[in-house]
Amino acid sequence: MSKEVLIRCENLWHIYPGGVVALRDINLEIYDGDIVAIIGQNGSGKTTLVKHFNGLLKPTKGKVTVMGIDTRKAAVYELARYVGYVFQNPVHQLFARTVEEELAFGPKNLGLSEDEIKRRVEEALEFFNLKEYRNVSPLSLPFPYKKLVAVASIYAMRPRVFVLDEPTTGQDHVGLRMIEDMILKLKEEGYTIVTVTHDMRLVVETAERVIVMSDGRVLADRSPREVFSDYKLMSLTNLRPPQISEFTQKLSKKVRLKGVPETALNIDEVLEPLAQYL
Repeated sequence: MSKEVLIRCENLWHIYPGGVVALRDINLEIYDGDIVAIIGQNGSGKTTLVKHFNGLLKPTKGKVTVMGIDTRKAAVYELARYVGYVFQNPVHQLFARTVEEELAFGPKNLGLSEDEIKRRVEEALEFFNLKEYRNVSPLSLPFPYKKLVAVASIYAMRPRVFVLDEPTTGQDHVGLRMIEDMILKLKEEGYTIVTVTHDMRLVVETAERVIVMSDGRVLADRSPREVFSDYKLMSLTNLRPPQISEFTQKLSKKVRLKGVPETALNIDEVLEPLAQYL
């Protein structure tokens, strides 16, 4: 049974004022339940691409549809019902006096009843473990919690798709774990998640599909292992695979250990076969 297409890009071009070509003939589909990471060097077009998913940017040429809606004919607030966008810097979208008010803002704009708004706020506070901060200003919270509140404010609106722009930027180790856990929880609930990231660990821990971009084009759309196994592709992006992937790739040139993948994605893929070997 084929998956439902939630977002479709057809021959998408985007040219900024001044003639800067940011996207070049992109053809891409995002399916219901996809967990996608979009990677590439700075200036490759990643953020420009995902800003078309909720109408923040409109195509210069080509077409983008969200749930069958042509984004050229829809306002951002209309598309927000289906695609929730979380900015790289949460300060750019947080403004309310308290966390509770922040979470209620989106549902209010959707025209929901007071009872439904309260229910969604409570569910978001519970889901993101933010109950103790409900009466705190979101802008006064530590950075990892600002990011959580930003995502929770989108969660309260119940979009089909979450777009997370560089969610691990500026995070410490605790913050990184919080972001990974949050994405996995959203995945368990069946949401579609598109993450723009330079964090290859996040890709390995959360993504099932990796879209590789360079110079405004899509170079590849494959699984994480297939992407990290492609030396030429990785060199074109100026990005490095996870350390464990690099280690097993170098190891495989010297010795082949039974059960150890040539391109491992996590330490467990190496330790378990090694334990049996030893």
